[in-house]
Amino acid sequence: MVSVFIIPIFIVIIVGLSGYLVYRLVMYDLLCKRSVNQTLRKYNIKKTPAQIIEEYYSNKGEQISSKEIQKMEKNYRQHEPDQFLVMYDAIRDKSKTEK
Repeated sequence: MVSVFIIPIFIVIIVGLSGYLVYRLVMYDLLCKRSVNQTLRKYNIKKTPAQIIEEYYSNKGEQISSKEIQKMEKNYRQHEPDQFLVMYDAIRDKSKTEK
């Protein structure tokens, strides 16, 4: 009698948890990536987020690996998407002062 209630509850818990994990680990990042790319396109920026990060840190005099760039890109994309525009502005300002 108790198993009649417990089995459906476990099934609902498993389906709900797996749905949440798929959303959080896959869909959320895709939506964030799409949002950042749309923002860059809106401002007519032809560089990718990885290129912006790499150029920004090379202008600061720091050399970072491609693995670190990927981690930073994901972090900025999910938590601080406006940071790409700030870094791009800094790159653009630096290139104007060097001319």
